Formats: sequence, C-alpha cells, structure tokens
Amino acid sequence: MILDHLAVAGQTLQEAVAHTEEALGIPLGPGGRHARYGTYNRLIGLEDGLYLEAIAIDPDARPEEQPRWFNLDRFEGPARLSNWILRSGDLEAEKHLLPPHAQRHVSMQRGDLRWLMTVPADGLLPFDNLFPAVLQWQAEPPAGKLPQSGCRLTRLVLSHPEAAELQTALDRILNDPRLKVEAGEPALMAEFATPHGPRVLR
Repeated sequence: MILDHLAVAGQTLQEAVAHTEEALGIPLGPGGRHARYGTYNRLIGLEDGLYLEAIAIDPDARPEEQPRWFNLDRFEGPARLSNWILRSGDLEAEKHLLPPHAQRHVSMQRGDLRWLMTVPADGLLPFDNLFPAVLQWQAEPPAGKLPQSGCRLTRLVLSHPEAAELQTALDRILNDPRLKVEAGEPALMAEFATPHGPRVLR
C-alpha cells in the first residue's frame, strides 16, 4: 500500500480550510459532497502524487449512513490534521492485513469519482483514529487533476501511547521513509516543503 492523501477535519468546513491555508500558506481548491456520510470537502494537490483535503459535516445534508467516516460525529475542538489515507491496488485481497476492526469497507462516489474505502461500523479507526483508512480507486486517482500547491510532504509523525503496537500494525502494510511513529498522546503532525519554506500542519 502507498500513501494517497491527508485529511484535515473541522467542526465546520470553513474552519478546516482556514487552518490548512494558514499552516501551509496556500489556497485550497474546490471539492464536493459525499452523500453517504453527509460530508463535504475542499482539495489541493501535493507533489509525489498525493493530495490534501479539508473535510467536515455538511450542515445542509442528511447522511445516508451513520456513524460518519473519520469519526466526524464525535469531532470536537479546533480544526486539525485528523486522518491519513492509504491506497491499495486490491483492497479485497489486502484487507486481511489490517486490524480486524479496520477491515470493513464501503463503496463511495463523488461526482464521477468512485472508490472502495475502509470505514469501521462505528466510524472510529483503530489506535484512537490514528490508523490509516485504506481506499482503492475504481478510476484514475484524482491527485493529478487537482490544483497544485507546490507543497511536498517530507515527514508524517504519528504519536500514540501504544507506539510499538501501532508500528507493528503499520509495518504489515506500508514502507514509507516519511513516516515516523513515536510514543505520546494521540496526535498527527505533517511537515512540508512549500514555496514559502518549511511548514508544519498539526
């Protein structure tokens, strides 16, 4: 599996967008709505085939299914980097490598984009939502079609009290030198090279 994108959540989409733009010094592009979970987003392309999304509950939508993905029903506090998402070439064949609680997957659609994605029944991914969601695109990945930011991810740091167990679970599915797992309170932090110099997104 490989890294596909990062997600910044907020109690409102405006808060998630503002937090991202302030941290990286770049404007986000347009996004869309996810009818299944009643959420919406805005997107920006990163280098190396990745992208970044700001996401929140859409107050004008009624979800087709709850709990929502990314644990958004229980999201509180300021906007922050909340999730990271991996890409699988064959999710059905590879999902046995994931923790049992993270193996359930659903079919998603937004406009002409279609994909499969792991979403636990309770919306909460393992390790306090720090374990990555995994998707399989059923069309060309969208990163290359997005507005480009000139930003490149240089390091992604996961902090968790069960760092050793989290590292073991990740070693089964990912080998990415940008990833670092350390002991501490549950948190995500990403470092970027940007047109404005090094920036940090928490």
